[in-house]
Amino acid sequence: MNTLTLNPGRLFALGRSELTLLVRNRATLSVALMMPLVMVFILRNSLGGIDLPDGTSAIGAATVTGGIGMVLLLVVYMSLVSAYVARREELVLKRLRTGEAGDLEILAGGALPAAVLALVQVTVLAVAGAVALDAGTPDNPLLLVAGVLAAVLMLAGMSAVTSSFTRNVESAGITTLPLFLISSLGSGLFVPMDNMPGKLASVCELLPLSGVMTLIRSGWTGTGEGRDLVTAAVVTLAWMMITVFAVQRWFRWEPRR
Repeated sequence: MNTLTLNPGRLFALGRSELTLLVRNRATLSVALMMPLVMVFILRNSLGGIDLPDGTSAIGAATVTGGIGMVLLLVVYMSLVSAYVARREELVLKRLRTGEAGDLEILAGGALPAAVLALVQVTVLAVAGAVALDAGTPDNPLLLVAGVLAAVLMLAGMSAVTSSFTRNVESAGITTLPLFLISSLGSGLFVPMDNMPGKLASVCELLPLSGVMTLIRSGWTGTGEGRDLVTAAVVTLAWMMITVFAVQRWFRWEPRR
């Protein structure tokens, strides 16, 4: 079985099956749809108490870019951990692996609905931010798109890694909490990294989501310098490589015993 190739037909078939399961699970679907909106509201209020240059437009841009990060965390990372664990415990992954689909196709197909949902929400958030939050429009759309796609790929891989250490669906809320909190507080979602002390900001730049958030923020505001963007790209690439190794080494295809 070739685990490194992707067959579009099998990939979309797996994605369609996963989408059907997602729609049937109303609780998971509601969280994926509503929680990002709630967190954006909280983010908007928290940024209102921070003195940012350029006033309202800066707060709007920070709300949009932080909201994009929140959508990616909640819709891609946290929902996919629950999905992978549920399919593993139901022996779905084990059965799929005995067929023609390769390992990468199974993982990518399972992640496809969450990734598409996240991209749709990011698009809606970007449009709403430009219209309702006085956030302006992206200064460098290609860089913004690159950052979002890199975040989707990385968080999908990290969700697979986290699922390996998650015993059941009920405990997914606990195992996903560390990355959620670290990224929310240290990667500039709630508190802009420019407002952090120098040494703390230098450490936070190495966190998993910090690189993609720098790319996303620079793509929207156009304020990133060349050196900062190179550092962000290197950090992102490094975490992607670490994630790929971790998935190959620790991902569980069968229920924990």
